[in-house]
Amino acid sequence: MTTKLPEISSEARLRRIICKNPFLSIKFFVFCHGFLQLSQLLLSGYLKSSISTIEKRFGLSSQTSGLLASFNEVGNTLLIVFVSYFGSRVHRPRFIGCGAILVSIAGFLMSIPHFITGPYEYDQSIASVFSNSTDLCQPEMLASARNLSDADCTAHAAKENREVLLILFIGQALLGIGGVPIQPFGISYIDDYSSERNSPLYLGILFAVTVIGPGVAFMLGSAILRYYVDINRVPPEQIHLTNKDPRWVGAWWLGFLVAATLVVLSAIPYFFFPREMPKEAVKGSEKEVKKSKDLLNQLKSKSELMQSLSLTEFIKIFPLVLLRNLRHPVYLLVVLAQVNLCAMVAGLATFMGKFLERQFTLTASFANMIIGSVNIPGAMVGIVVGGAIMKKFQMTLKQCGGMCVIGMLFCVVFALPLLFLGCPTQKVAGLNYKGRYHTHYSDVGQYSFECNSKCNCLDKSYNPICGSDGVEYISPCIGGCEVVNSDVVENKVLNYTNCRCIFANGTEGSASPGTCGTNCFHLLFPFVILSCLAGILASTSHTPSFMLILRSVQPEDKSFAIGIQFLLLRVFAWMPGPVLYGSAIDTTCILWEKKCKKNAACRYYDNDLFRQRFLGLQFFFEVGAFLCFVAVFIILRRQERETGNTTEPKTIPEKEKLAEKSRKDLDSKV
Repeated sequence: MTTKLPEISSEARLRRIICKNPFLSIKFFVFCHGFLQLSQLLLSGYLKSSISTIEKRFGLSSQTSGLLASFNEVGNTLLIVFVSYFGSRVHRPRFIGCGAILVSIAGFLMSIPHFITGPYEYDQSIASVFSNSTDLCQPEMLASARNLSDADCTAHAAKENREVLLILFIGQALLGIGGVPIQPFGISYIDDYSSERNSPLYLGILFAVTVIGPGVAFMLGSAILRYYVDINRVPPEQIHLTNKDPRWVGAWWLGFLVAATLVVLSAIPYFFFPREMPKEAVKGSEKEVKKSKDLLNQLKSKSELMQSLSLTEFIKIFPLVLLRNLRHPVYLLVVLAQVNLCAMVAGLATFMGKFLERQFTLTASFANMIIGSVNIPGAMVGIVVGGAIMKKFQMTLKQCGGMCVIGMLFCVVFALPLLFLGCPTQKVAGLNYKGRYHTHYSDVGQYSFECNSKCNCLDKSYNPICGSDGVEYISPCIGGCEVVNSDVVENKVLNYTNCRCIFANGTEGSASPGTCGTNCFHLLFPFVILSCLAGILASTSHTPSFMLILRSVQPEDKSFAIGIQFLLLRVFAWMPGPVLYGSAIDTTCILWEKKCKKNAACRYYDNDLFRQRFLGLQFFFEVGAFLCFVAVFIILRRQERETGNTTEPKTIPEKEKLAEKSRKDLDSKV
């Protein structure tokens, strides 16, 4: 006698399949996508953590390094528009996986300049005992034998430098092209197959996790830049520099290899996700479940309508749909606010490490550690808090706008004192300081004083020392030092004595190797705290602003609106931001390194101007974002009053229904 097994409903059967196959779970997709974006941002963020090191290694100005940092947006910008066309027609997870593979190839390519160039050659007048005392004051040596200014200006050196820049720029372009499908496809895929209630939380978690990527990148840079750039070529006993020396260059290339490997591993799961996934179950009454299914069917029919368009038809309809979205004031103003914030973040992420190095006399490793362990985690906390508040209170559109306004208001309040919290430029003999024994000549690169006029110093020598008189000298020869005292066992210089230009307490003084610094390390802690608080408050507007965009456009235009949003952010923020900051930084340089009679990397900045222009740009963009959010809030409040509805809707989907009629009217006009 056979026993008849109870029939299993289709929904129960679907739940069993999902439980057995994690690739049918939107939660597992969120996990994988968070790991991929973490790895991708680890790779792109690592360049920013090592930008000052790359400047010194290859003699780049801040404007050039800023252009390099933003060049990954070029390929991204050229292709991002087509994401809106192919977004509903292709296998989104597989496209994300292919993009990740291209990103990893770009990462490996970025490390190649280290292997095709020769060893790093700094000023070999390093502590003089190891180089036949060429950087001491030696009147008996002929000036012609010391003047080697253009010895390294050869055709081979110039060609090698061009090849290095070309490889770095190509790597950045490929990095941008590979990243095209990752975030837009990921966000739209999650929002399509997650429940309306959980979508803000998932996006908040996703944004928070991706913030960890740059944080880990700066921590990786902090660890790797402690190792000498030619660690694979030069034995440790032959390395005479320390990481505190201003000429130190860390192993910048090693981080690209590590990050690129992680991107390859994170790309594998995407080739197993389906093109379409069962929508996440909605917990609630049968009425709510039916309402959700009806909405899903409606979205599916509209998506199929968009898929039926050919590429030619899509190109024709593109301006109409673009105009329809840009004419929506909430969408336009929120994007403008994000343009301000992203331009600020692009500049700060690229050059904040350099700012801390110069302003507070920190090593590149320590500056990266501060950014990676304090500033970026603070931004992550702000994003998580913003998403959690939205989920808990089920905010309306007007409340989302108000939350953005409050967050940016307090951000501006905490950012204002940073403009006045900094350090002056150290006294450098012949550059910004002229004492009793220092006569400043106007010749570029010449620092001849009466006390060192017979020392025959190298024109382009750079081996800074700190005199006992509190003045910094560009080299021991410039300071007129004749004797170097060294520790042969530890392979380092202790001090320089018999310095003709250094006088302390009326007697001939001495000098210690390295820069004198700005001597205001005590201001670092309040600066970091205030900047961290400003970052937390600004980040609370991240998730609400994205939800304002997603809920203020038509459902079938969601992927398109996200694509246009990222296009505008790249064109007006991520591309010009680092170049704008780098150009502003270059205007504060007071001594350039010379290569082939051209400016290379900057050696000394006017710290007051550096701080005012660098942080002044930050404050300008924060105020711009604040004003845009204020306008959004005013518009949403006016729309609410015009509806004449005394009982405000409780959730964003209900708010969306009230705007449906106006959208249809706008469609008919367009």
